[in-house]
Amino acid sequence: MCYPAGEFIVGDRDVLLGLLDLRLGVGDIATDLPEGNDAVPVWISGSQFQAWKHTQMVLDVVPGRGSGFSLETPEGLRFLSRGRAFTQDEYDLLKELVPFVGVDWEEGRRPPVPGDIIVVAEAADACPVPGMLQG
Repeated sequence: MCYPAGEFIVGDRDVLLGLLDLRLGVGDIATDLPEGNDAVPVWISGSQFQAWKHTQMVLDVVPGRGSGFSLETPEGLRFLSRGRAFTQDEYDLLKELVPFVGVDWEEGRRPPVPGDIIVVAEAADACPVPGMLQG
């Protein structure tokens, strides 16, 4: 669900999956994180994170009807989440990381800028959109 800024109450144990960077190529991912309206945090509950921590999550926007009160509904778009299991090597790299949780955010801390960004595949290759022809 997509909420207006400040209207989603983040729980202390919710896990930050990432910050969507709305700067569209402005800024240097190697040195800074998006801030303010340029940063859209994506959260998952702690229990959901435990169940899905072995999965690469891909969030996409596609034509269609969104859920009742999510912000994308009136735009004729909806969110589509897809996933694929990490390989054992990918999971071994990630399992050493400590999840960034809601209490960290509430206390004003922000996640560190990633040192190395590992691209395992393009999103369409890693998690194809159902029903789309691959070419």
